[in-house]
Amino acid sequence: MAKIALGTTREVTQPDCIQALVVEFIATFLFVFVGVGASMAVDKLVGDALVGLFAVAVAHALVVAVMISSAHISGGHLNPSVTLGLLAGGHITLFRSILYWIDQLIASAAASFLLYYLSGQNTPVHTLASGVGYGQGVIWEIVLTFGLLFTVYATMVDPKKGALAGIGPTLVGFVVGANILAGGAFSAASMNPARSFGPALVSGNWTDHWVYWVGPLIGGGLAGFIYETFFIDRSHVLLFPDAES
Repeated sequence: MAKIALGTTREVTQPDCIQALVVEFIATFLFVFVGVGASMAVDKLVGDALVGLFAVAVAHALVVAVMISSAHISGGHLNPSVTLGLLAGGHITLFRSILYWIDQLIASAAASFLLYYLSGQNTPVHTLASGVGYGQGVIWEIVLTFGLLFTVYATMVDPKKGALAGIGPTLVGFVVGANILAGGAFSAASMNPARSFGPALVSGNWTDHWVYWVGPLIGGGLAGFIYETFFIDRSHVLLFPDAES
């Protein structure tokens, strides 16, 4: 079973941690900027709902794959749920996780404010579709985020990933796109509290917002705990060498 490492406040002064936070901020900023920007463009240009959903899914899939690859220094989490999933598996300390969460939320807010300034439009927020209750929405987000973190572990974390080595970011992007196609019309398929936070903050619309924290965090934490506990040999090298210090 994985052991959650607490870490220490000394981490914030370590050059590798500072570098990782800067990279994580840039990657999350660009992810939210492209993802939310694509949603805004769809709202403005596309009349067909299915075409719009497909365009949003493709945009998110592409930017996730590229940003994870580009942000290899920080691990390219882009998402508090991913950070929590890796924390549950012992791959990042609790202290550094908190720094990542703050970093991701600030980056999302900055990207959303910039989009509002550039477009003059309110950023579209994640809300549940008509007829979808809170319980259903939470379960949607749990299942979709579980699938995302399971893929992260299987293709990027597991030392036995074999032939999948090197293409993990692309496969994670694919599952994000597929999840949006599957759940976008029901729960909005956020899978990412930071992705939902920035647009909600800028627009001032917090409708259903708690769903996009509870569901993704449960799904991410469960996936990390289950994969690490049942499928990974704990003798492998951690993503962050100081995670068990």
